[in-house]
Amino acid sequence: MVTYNRTNFTHEGRVAYMLNRVVIKLSGEALAGNTQTRDFVKSVLDEAVEHIDDGENVDDDYVDKTSRDFEKSILKLRFDDDVIENITGQIVELMEEGVQVALVVGGGNFWRGRDSKEDIEKVKSDQIGMMATVMNALYLADMFAKKGVDAAIMTPVIIGTITQQFSKKAALGCMNDKSVVIFAGGTGHPFFSTDTIAAIRTAELEADALLFAKNVDGVYDSDPRQNNRAIKLKNITYRNIIENNLTVIDTAASAICEEQKILSIIFELNEPGAITRIVKGNDEDIYAIGTKVTV
Repeated sequence: MVTYNRTNFTHEGRVAYMLNRVVIKLSGEALAGNTQTRDFVKSVLDEAVEHIDDGENVDDDYVDKTSRDFEKSILKLRFDDDVIENITGQIVELMEEGVQVALVVGGGNFWRGRDSKEDIEKVKSDQIGMMATVMNALYLADMFAKKGVDAAIMTPVIIGTITQQFSKKAALGCMNDKSVVIFAGGTGHPFFSTDTIAAIRTAELEADALLFAKNVDGVYDSDPRQNNRAIKLKNITYRNIIENNLTVIDTAASAICEEQKILSIIFELNEPGAITRIVKGNDEDIYAIGTKVTV
């Protein structure tokens, strides 16, 4: 069972609270390009198609230029540096104030199993996804290094000289040394999502909370994209998520969080200062941009 600790401090003339140790689940999609980036990719492709349809001569220079533009656009689809700069900046700020931070990163910007070929074996598909999370972890680690913060990438099994094998002792040691810990490679086994490994690592590290960074500001009673009368929930229990088959957190992760009595907060990452506001805020701040999930 996780024991929660908060530190009192004064913020804007009122007493607020700070979580001392958190695990943040970042999806691969959170690291990827936004709508503007996707529009840029589409414009590159549309221009190329229009050029060809008009019967213009497609010389080597045009092919080279289009190829370069396309390569740049594909990279932007993998990593949106503005988004990542925002994420890492907030985390560094919190670490400077004494908060210990671990990240669990997904791989959806490289590989989504549900969108893969129908004839690919599920085990292989999940293994590809695990490797995708390692690539994301490496990119994040480099971004932290540019800010003068060491990042320890931990995986279930060692990958050459790139990662170190996870152990609770090693992870806590890194966090005590003011390094950010990035968990990649999932559980090392197929059939488990990164939500599940986030719940497991939160319990193992006895973190104060598990933060799920999403593209929606919490949990609603119905899909807000399809129902403009959907009501946002301030609180929800893991049991409600499981019994109503809500997809905001997967079932296995919800079951672990329920059993271990883990506090989770589901929030919109793109809200300004969202991570800082969640970690340092009171309930009013949390409800403004997210939903609290409890037993």
